[in-house]
Amino acid sequence: MSFSTLGLNSSLLETLTALGYRTPTPVQRAAIPAALAGTDLLVSSQTGSGKTAAFLLPALQRLATVAPTGRGAGPRILVLAPTRELALQVDKAAHTYGDGQRLRTACLVGGMPYGLQLKQLGKPVDIVIATPGRLKDHLDRGRVDLARVEVLVLDEADRMLDMGFVEDIEAIVARTPATRQTLLFSATLDGVVGRLAQRVTRAAQRIDIAASAVHDAKIDQRALFADDLPHKTRLLDALLRDTGLRQALVFTATKQSAEDLSGALREQGFSAGALHGDMRQRERNLTLQHLRDGRKSFKEIAAALSVAENTVRARVNQLTREGVLEVSGLVDPEQIPGHRLVLVGIKLNSMHLVRKGEEFSRLRGVVSVCVVTGRYDLILTVLLNEELDLLKFYTEEVARVSEVRSAETFVVYKGYNARVPYVL
Repeated sequence: MSFSTLGLNSSLLETLTALGYRTPTPVQRAAIPAALAGTDLLVSSQTGSGKTAAFLLPALQRLATVAPTGRGAGPRILVLAPTRELALQVDKAAHTYGDGQRLRTACLVGGMPYGLQLKQLGKPVDIVIATPGRLKDHLDRGRVDLARVEVLVLDEADRMLDMGFVEDIEAIVARTPATRQTLLFSATLDGVVGRLAQRVTRAAQRIDIAASAVHDAKIDQRALFADDLPHKTRLLDALLRDTGLRQALVFTATKQSAEDLSGALREQGFSAGALHGDMRQRERNLTLQHLRDGRKSFKEIAAALSVAENTVRARVNQLTREGVLEVSGLVDPEQIPGHRLVLVGIKLNSMHLVRKGEEFSRLRGVVSVCVVTGRYDLILTVLLNEELDLLKFYTEEVARVSEVRSAETFVVYKGYNARVPYVL
């Protein structure tokens, strides 16, 4: 199958040919004809599957062939993305695919100056690509009108919800016409994403694209145990001085740690740069560009936020949105009966966090263990039941693990108060 069979016009086909596009991906084969037909879509597709073209090509064809349905300077196409990097990529792709059209876009993302965005919004625009938080800010200030939106795209909806944007998304959707076409793309369409889809789409067609199997990934996974911070620093130095290593990505627990580590690495002779959310977009772009170009000749080190810490935060946000969790005052553990999912924070008198995490993972009721920094060393996800209540979990399970300074339940099911301290 070629792109010519999908219903795209000759101008777009010529552009795709010039770009070297020959065969559409599975998500493009399924989504482009349905989107051109005006159907609302729920698309389950992984990053890297070609989904950006799957929603941009039909949108660009609509701009070129269908007259506007309303008057005004607001956009006809609205694309919401979870991060500014993704939004900037979509904006660049729109101009690439729409090379033969007089396309006017506005990219509204956090971390960028308001002046340029206001200048873009001061003229009629065809497409707005935005992160929910920044677009909501412009809406609240009356700087953008969404009454002309004909197509709404939610790109990577699951990530936007994990980042806590559900209220912003719903407020934005409420400002668009009910007659719009909605295209929702997500890695999963179940749970909270599915419930959002029910609220924002009408008689949507569901498209599920299976993830492609990855063969011969050539990934070598190793766990190194450090006795203390100086030992960990020496281990990192040894890893980075491996003669076969050209580039490295190092994750840290906090933004400040990313700055401190990158500075320390530079003092040791490495070419290192920090990358975190408090940096200006220009600085972030420069670090990423250096990483892509390999411009730094010896070692390229980028320090970023802890994956583990973000995973826990995203999980708590997700359960809170689903009406499962709340955090509040003190209660007696015996007031939490039946099946309950709780998050337990553990503080240790040991630096062997990974090893201790493995011990906790073998305890009765423990679903997952996450190593974090800050108030706790470990966060446990624990499923309680009639045979294992909270008190038994602490006295019979946690008590089996040595070097535990304290443990407390800080999140439980909605309807029950949450902070239940139990000091060992």
